[in-house]
Amino acid sequence: MILIGEKINATLSSVKAMVQNRDAIGISDLAKRQADAGTSFIDVNVGTGVGSRENEVQSMEWAVEAIQNELNIPLSIDSADPAVLEAGLKTRNGKPSMINSVKAQKESLEEVVPLASAYDNPLVALTMDETGIPKTVQDRLHACEKILVACERYGVSMENVFFDPLVMPIGTDTTHGLVTLRAVTEIKKEFPKAKTVLGISNISYGLPARNRLNAAFLHMAIYAGLDAAIVDPLDGEIMAEVKTAEVLAGKDRYCRRYTRAFRK
Repeated sequence: MILIGEKINATLSSVKAMVQNRDAIGISDLAKRQADAGTSFIDVNVGTGVGSRENEVQSMEWAVEAIQNELNIPLSIDSADPAVLEAGLKTRNGKPSMINSVKAQKESLEEVVPLASAYDNPLVALTMDETGIPKTVQDRLHACEKILVACERYGVSMENVFFDPLVMPIGTDTTHGLVTLRAVTEIKKEFPKAKTVLGISNISYGLPARNRLNAAFLHMAIYAGLDAAIVDPLDGEIMAEVKTAEVLAGKDRYCRRYTRAFRK
């Protein structure tokens, strides 16, 4: 299971303060703790919701530089703005990265997919278009097809695409979880060379006992074919559930990772 650490996100007040105050020690320490917990990528989102595009570009350059000066781990450069994505990729200067993300929208496809080609990085692809997040599995698959057409045009291999069929809170509609899980399964059937990724904790937003829902949803998603998860790696319970789900889904040969983790 590919794990993407979600903690460096400037929508969190503590991270927003780090970005605004240019707290290099704080942000690199947060990255290191996630790396030590077992993540594959550290997501870096510096969008504070205030200031200009240029300010966010500078914040991304600063954050990436601060982290990579202290830590050698792949980063997930996360922004809705292609200019911010490119700033992060340039600062990485060829070091392993993931681009998060592109949508099935003309402007996004024309600006973000070429970055994945130029930098030869994995690309998170959101299954949404100009109308927003599709309500049906079939419409999400249609969004995948549009993204893959652009990827083929710009020379991005399907193996480098991580489709995110998007998790909506079940607190607003109890069918959201099932639609997303079915989308994961169908994406793996229709595009077997591509990978799938989900932000697990979105499922429980607004509800009590969120860890219970997150853990159950993670188990179901891994069974459905999930390849990567955006999680809080500092949450020991969810990290334990990853190992548990993988062994139950037959993705841990001879139960080796599970045994190493829980032998004590």
